[in-house]
Amino acid sequence: MLTVGDKFPEFNLKACVSLDMATAFKDISSADIKGKWAVVFFWPKDFTFVCPTEIVAYDALHGEFADRDTVLLGASTDNEFVHHAWRTHHADLNGLKTPMLADIRKDLARALGILDKQEEVALRATFVVDPEGIIRHVTINDLSVGRNPQETLRTLDAFQTDELCPCNWNKGDDVLKVA
Repeated sequence: MLTVGDKFPEFNLKACVSLDMATAFKDISSADIKGKWAVVFFWPKDFTFVCPTEIVAYDALHGEFADRDTVLLGASTDNEFVHHAWRTHHADLNGLKTPMLADIRKDLARALGILDKQEEVALRATFVVDPEGIIRHVTINDLSVGRNPQETLRTLDAFQTDELCPCNWNKGDDVLKVA
């Protein structure tokens, strides 16, 4: 599994970005996040139960990530048409601003080392990637337990200070000073 300090893999994937079939799909690649902070979060499967709670919670913070010049991308191993159908038929997902990447060949999930050994779907993995493409933070949950997007935002804020941040540090708090 790739971890902190590793280079985030190159990728080029279809994404579902809207409900309008004329503009629903877009190619998104590692070039789109080059030189920017990025948060890439994976969920196991569309049309499940825990996944939409996470996607909606991350999307609710889309503007806050954007305010921090951070690209927010969601991904699963479902295809872009399944993403579109799910967004269409799940009221909470209709207005998403966050692109839903379709890693149908599982190349990105496999390169990251986040495929569940039994189910062959992505684990609930979150990666914070710096502007140089280096992974700065990783969390991975088992299939049954959702994440806390607020914690991802807090962690991103800490990395963006480029300072020493103590436990439970929040944006605006004092950083540690070495004497």
